[in-house]
Amino acid sequence: MASDLDFSPPEVPEPTFLENLLRYGLFLGAIFQLICVLAIIVPIPKSHEAEAEPSEPRSAEVTRKPKAAVPSVNKRPKKETKKKR
Repeated sequence: MASDLDFSPPEVPEPTFLENLLRYGLFLGAIFQLICVLAIIVPIPKSHEAEAEPSEPRSAEVTRKPKAAVPSVNKRPKKETKKKR
């Protein structure tokens, strides 16, 4: 009865190159997502020099004025109609 048991490993094909690439790509993606979530949760203190720079005006930035809405000439006011009884 002991000779009937087969303890050999199951026959599983070796993973192909694309399967390995997919597996490790998913691992790297998961690690990247964890780093991004940790960057949001854990605040990093800003240095003193970085706080002084935004107060200076930047000459490269262009200020844009909001565009005014152009009134349409073709639109007519709606007529109100009463229900006939």
